[in-house]
Amino acid sequence: QVQLVESGGGLVRAGGSLRLSCAASGSIFSISAMGWHRQAPGKQRELVASFSSGGSTNYADSVKGRFAISRNNAKDTMYLQMNSLEPEDTAVYYCSASSWTRRDYWGQGTQVTVSS
Repeated sequence: QVQLVESGGGLVRAGGSLRLSCAASGSIFSISAMGWHRQAPGKQRELVASFSSGGSTNYADSVKGRFAISRNNAKDTMYLQMNSLEPEDTAVYYCSASSWTRRDYWGQGTQVTVSS
């Protein structure tokens, strides 16, 4: 089992920045890939940024150049630095992890609200 806990969401004005954190615990060794997703009201959950099993990063076109995913393996924590935030970035942001056996884990989500 893997437990994921997000933090760092909040209310920010357009153009501002936030950094989300995702602390992982449990069977960390079983994780092959991790990422950040978001879900806005009335919309489907979408991938924002991710680390592949090989360590490469991937970003949604809408956040390229503004968001950066990173991790601190010593702290078992993944981050999402979000800059130049736009009202369209308003959503609940979820941390996810996939195991080598293709089991998926999700955090509880953290709300990000960007005011215009």
